[in-house]
Amino acid sequence: MAELKRALGLWEATACGVGIILGAGIYALIGKATGLAGNATWIAFVIAAIVAGLSALSYAELSSIFPKAGAEYVYTKNAFGKKVAFIVGWMIAISGIIGATTVALGFGGYFEAIMGTPLIIAAVVLVVLLSLVIAYGVKEAAFFAIIGTLIEGTGLVIIILIGIPYFGSVDYFEIPSFDGIFAAAALIFFAYIGFEEMVRMAEEVKKPQVNMPKALIIAIALTTVIYILVAISVVSVVDYNLLAESTSPLADVVSVAWSSDAFIIFSIIALFATGNTVLLILMAASRIVYGMADSGALPKPLAYVNASRKTPLGAIAIVGVLTIAFFLLGEIEVVANLTNFTIFATFIVINAALIKLRYDQPDRKRTFKVPLNIGKMPVLPVIAIATTLFMMTNVGWDATIYGTGILLLGVIAYFVLDKFMKKGVEIKEKKISAKVKI
Repeated sequence: MAELKRALGLWEATACGVGIILGAGIYALIGKATGLAGNATWIAFVIAAIVAGLSALSYAELSSIFPKAGAEYVYTKNAFGKKVAFIVGWMIAISGIIGATTVALGFGGYFEAIMGTPLIIAAVVLVVLLSLVIAYGVKEAAFFAIIGTLIEGTGLVIIILIGIPYFGSVDYFEIPSFDGIFAAAALIFFAYIGFEEMVRMAEEVKKPQVNMPKALIIAIALTTVIYILVAISVVSVVDYNLLAESTSPLADVVSVAWSSDAFIIFSIIALFATGNTVLLILMAASRIVYGMADSGALPKPLAYVNASRKTPLGAIAIVGVLTIAFFLLGEIEVVANLTNFTIFATFIVINAALIKLRYDQPDRKRTFKVPLNIGKMPVLPVIAIATTLFMMTNVGWDATIYGTGILLLGVIAYFVLDKFMKKGVEIKEKKISAKVKI
């Protein structure tokens, strides 16, 4: 069977990571966050960054040990076995698909406002076109992602430059309620989602044991600085109560500071931001599906790699189809928290996996190792588990209920697929046995 092509260097891997992180989250959720945290929204970003950064260090170490496309599935399988690994992979794949669905609908909304095209049609066309780009080749997809990253990054730079003259105009510690800081941090964690998706492209990165950890750390550091400056800028220009009611908060900031004509221009930038995010989420989700299928956890056709393009066509196709099928799901705020719930649950398992592997495989080569250890026990992953559990308590009941539902469906899916595959093996063995007798 054909293998994936190692085509991405450190700069390209970092750009892909920054592109996933700097996407629809900051463009769509900053308004909702200011409604919860007020002028102190920047603190919520700091909290979210710390929680993300702690787990990113664990991802960096694990990716240096297992540079595989299956990422979390592979890490968990080596630490806890196939059952737990399947559930983790299932939750990540589904949350990625739902996240892509939500952001695609956000793209459709912007496109409808500018061109008048029905939202659903624009969203469907976007997913189909981006799936074709991903299927054509990872190098080509990375090229589009880099362009999209530059454009959406430029949009955020514009917001920062607009806000600089207004810096100091408000009290940056003013909050509606203390609890709102943590609720905002839990919500806008969606804006940080992406670094964990980077490791799923490890089989397509050159020298992954070295470049993957570096790309993770650089991407988180860059996006954190940008997010904090954006958070300070928006509340400096527009009252946080008005931002909380807006469906296009960053475009509103541009409109207030410049003119109403600038609203259209910034909406076009938002199209690139949401489109780029969909591209990168689809690519990452298809890699986790491919990795699980390649490991035997999902049907083998989903691990099919095109011999000429070196891309996982089976996984790309099913992710694209399911993304379109989920277009009837709800609002971005609910889905963002649902995605966060599944990611938080995954982070807990991943950090626990790193701790277990430190004891089970202490002599395994690690080109990157999480700092601060007491004997074999890594301290930071323990802190990561505690802070992630705390964040889970702030996602809301809707997300908790839906997330638990996804978890239960994953358990059912495991037993159904496991039984199906075992039956397939038995049938195959019987056929071989019959041929031998003949």
